[in-house]
Amino acid sequence: MPAKLEELASIEKRMAVPGFWDDPEAARLTIQRLKALKALVDPLQRLGGRIDELHAMSELLAEQDDAEVRAERDREVQQVDAELEHVELLTLLSKPDDPRNCYFSIQAGTGGADACDWAEMLLRAYLRYCERSEYEVEELSVRPGEEAGIQSCTLLVKGPYAYGYLSCETGVHRLVRISPFSAQGKRETSFASVDAQPEVEDVEIEVDWDREVREDTFRAGGAGGQHVNKTSSAVRLTHLATGVVVQCQNERSQHKNRATARRMLAAKLHQLEQAKRDSELARIYSEKGQISWGNAIRSYFLYPEQRVKDARTGHTTHNTQGVLDGDFQEFIDAELRRRAAAAHRQDV
Repeated sequence: MPAKLEELASIEKRMAVPGFWDDPEAARLTIQRLKALKALVDPLQRLGGRIDELHAMSELLAEQDDAEVRAERDREVQQVDAELEHVELLTLLSKPDDPRNCYFSIQAGTGGADACDWAEMLLRAYLRYCERSEYEVEELSVRPGEEAGIQSCTLLVKGPYAYGYLSCETGVHRLVRISPFSAQGKRETSFASVDAQPEVEDVEIEVDWDREVREDTFRAGGAGGQHVNKTSSAVRLTHLATGVVVQCQNERSQHKNRATARRMLAAKLHQLEQAKRDSELARIYSEKGQISWGNAIRSYFLYPEQRVKDARTGHTTHNTQGVLDGDFQEFIDAELRRRAAAAHRQDV
């Protein structure tokens, strides 16, 4: 904590110096680090203040028992417990990439129109989650499904610990329901994968863009009218050695889309390098595998019963509508605890 406070004070002092904004990119990275520090320091300071208030109320009750003060003390204890749990979870986000912004992707898998519809349902749910978490979301690419929903999408999620939290959702998500696309009202199982990479602009990734990467340009899709892109401004990059593919189409400028796509590709290559050194990360990517049977990290049952169950942690809820409205935090918290326990077992 003292080291974090010292770093925070140093950043604030640097920001007060004239000319801080002369280098916008460096200033942006500094502010991103400031937000990450505040996301950790502020809850700790609030928690310390509330604990002090609890001590004061306990001393007051020791001198004279008062029902109103006792009730207020009990309410404060509940709030302190909640904040303490939040701080404990923050301490689990200790990896270097955890505080970063996040490239977040959803890909429809096995299941045709149902899978594309499921991918769009997940997109809506995660957008709700980001809104609750006060994250800023930028849409980088969306590929519509042929009949319904989306085939894939990529978002840039900006905010403290966006990657740390959303990386817990990486894997295949399975949906079981009565298909709205079946005239016979049959039960269908659909799959979609979720992936997350940290935004790594301040990390050096050496790529020979001319020799190691194939670039394709195409027209970005649109809703019609003035928003249809009439030039080939969308960019798709393929890293030839690994087969990693990224694309960006949110800007009208091909130059801007290329720059964003290169950052996305660098993030994926950085993640692959990390996976070579990180057994937990390697396990996550190996388990994701094919977007179909046998690889799901979480199952969402809408028929015949209502429940959502995480295969990694065993965490289950019957509030399916809440989850589909973006209430993923309990699953993310459970996964953070599981990862911490797994890391502890490896260290022992």
